[in-house]
Amino acid sequence: MQAVNFSFHLIKDVLESINIDKLEKQRFLQNSTCHAFKLRGIPVSIVPLLKQLASNGKTTIIFAESRSQPDTDIDAVISGSSKELATICHKLNERGGKAGELGATLQHALNKLNQKPTKILCLGDHTFNLDNNTVIMGILNVTPDSFSDGGRFDQVENALDQAYKMAEDGADIIDIGGESTRPGSQQIDAAEELKRVMPVIKGLKNDNNFKLPLSIDTYKAAVAEEALEAGVEMLNDVWGLKKDWEIGGVAARYRVPVCLMHNRRSTDYEDLIFDIIVELKESIDLAHNSGIDDQQIIIDPGIGFGKNLEQNLKVMQHLQDLCSLGYPLLLGTSRKSMIGKTLDLPIEERLEGTAATVAYGISAGANIIRVHDVLQMKRVAVMTDAIIRR
Repeated sequence: MQAVNFSFHLIKDVLESINIDKLEKQRFLQNSTCHAFKLRGIPVSIVPLLKQLASNGKTTIIFAESRSQPDTDIDAVISGSSKELATICHKLNERGGKAGELGATLQHALNKLNQKPTKILCLGDHTFNLDNNTVIMGILNVTPDSFSDGGRFDQVENALDQAYKMAEDGADIIDIGGESTRPGSQQIDAAEELKRVMPVIKGLKNDNNFKLPLSIDTYKAAVAEEALEAGVEMLNDVWGLKKDWEIGGVAARYRVPVCLMHNRRSTDYEDLIFDIIVELKESIDLAHNSGIDDQQIIIDPGIGFGKNLEQNLKVMQHLQDLCSLGYPLLLGTSRKSMIGKTLDLPIEERLEGTAATVAYGISAGANIIRVHDVLQMKRVAVMTDAIIRR
């Protein structure tokens, strides 16, 4: 069973994702208050109990219409105040069994909704208050084949110059990657990746004039281990700890913040936003099981990864719902195909499109913005912050 919170301005999209009568949908929208959760996988045996509990107060619940097999689990959407929903959770827990499992699942989602995300990001000696300012992560790809800047910074001297430039332009973090993750890119082994990234990492860490914290963009435990041992302060895993099962333990040992990105090999979703949240929760569980502190977790919706154009745009519309997971949100839209396809522009002409996604992302709750064009996107972030964080 799963329970996911959705913001009310997007609840109509949630109702579209389950098979319900049009009049029932209208009634739900008229009667709903406060918080709304989509529930997946409810055993039919506890549906009567849920209906009874929801009828005793101001809580509203709507169930998917019966499927061809009447004994299969069903989906529902429930809404109410925190107090009303907590009461239902308590009564479900008292019943035990499957009802108790649903009560615990819904209570966990409710707790996350009411819990504010971590607002302080600590990277070594650097502390960022995410309430006050958007953090700018500069992209440094030391690869010959990255989609935007492949080959520009695969020489150490060029990479160091770019890191210094991004620092001058206003970056707060430099994210160093040694393997391209663009569609169709050639996978490399850990030895080759280390050969690319370690000279740059050591060059920056050995320079007393370079003050910014570094992030290593890798899904390989061996690469993460050597980078973190050299002083890198953050891990950015595009596979959300699901590719290399040892990488979570490495991050836990070095006690660094970890960005868990949503990623998958297919664009075939049953319910896009619900599935993304569930799959991000899987990564979060992997982090917890590896010993990573909850305060060290950052999430990334994975724009451009395992999603087509329409799905990427819908994820952007639902960023507020991803924030309901209760973790800082990193957003990486810089120069991506979502912008190119929407505007019909090549990579080198996607600055304005990137700016639009950055401003919208910050207003929707993003805390960290990962970008190529640091100077321009820093200005966008500062202006947006001045409006929304006053």
